[in-house]
Amino acid sequence: MQLIADSGSTKTEWILIESGRVLKQLITKGINPFFQTEEDIYAELQAVMSPKIDTAKVQHIHFFGAGCALPERKAQVANALKAVFTNAVISVESDLLGAARALLGREKGIACILGTGSNSCFYDGENIVQNVSPLGFILGDEGSGAVLGRMFVGDCLKNQLPAAIRDKFMDEYQLTPAIILDRVYKQPFPNRFLASFMPFLAAHQHEPAIYNNVYNAFVAFFRRNVMQYDYNSYPVCFTGSVAYGFADILRKAAADCGVRVDKIEKNPMNGLVEMYCKETPNP
Repeated sequence: MQLIADSGSTKTEWILIESGRVLKQLITKGINPFFQTEEDIYAELQAVMSPKIDTAKVQHIHFFGAGCALPERKAQVANALKAVFTNAVISVESDLLGAARALLGREKGIACILGTGSNSCFYDGENIVQNVSPLGFILGDEGSGAVLGRMFVGDCLKNQLPAAIRDKFMDEYQLTPAIILDRVYKQPFPNRFLASFMPFLAAHQHEPAIYNNVYNAFVAFFRRNVMQYDYNSYPVCFTGSVAYGFADILRKAAADCGVRVDKIEKNPMNGLVEMYCKETPNP
């Protein structure tokens, strides 16, 4: 049996496959070694996965996760996985490589993620060969849910939105300025908190103030990231809930930047499952 994991900062999707067919799907909290210790990750896996999967029967794990680009972070996740899945051969790679393989298979191209965070790369059909560092939601992550949420909340608190939209938002999420400031500056995972407002923004994306913020954030993503690759010669593909939920605005921003977007997928899991059901690529 093989276990495939696609993990962002907000959630992790797991698919168990055997002999080319899907046996089980699970959703757990996001795993990100930049924000969690090895012990934290192990505790989460042990509590959630062990009761639902016969961990001793899993032979291979292909884990693609946010925060898993550096060797020490990969080791952090791999060690936690090994402590739970004791008989498995474990591969831990970045969520970006997972997105590239899901979107492009064995073809060359530019793969992008717009979810809680954002990222991009040029992929040669096997590995990532060029990457503009995303830098996180404070210094970068243009177009991400965390950044769009940060911009939106800032506009709410600085009276830059129509009162009806602002009041509806604050009421729907039961927020006050004090609660927002506490969640952003004092509580863990402020990026998840800010990105959690994407359903509201998606539902009101045609409101001019919201549309303009989203459009400008996407233009910044193209200019500061995608346009550093050879975007005229290769397909540009996207995955992630933000890319999918705001696809029309994303395509408009791309066209205005002279970028042709090929495909936009909600998440990479279907592509990964298809790939690993057909072959066993080098991790």
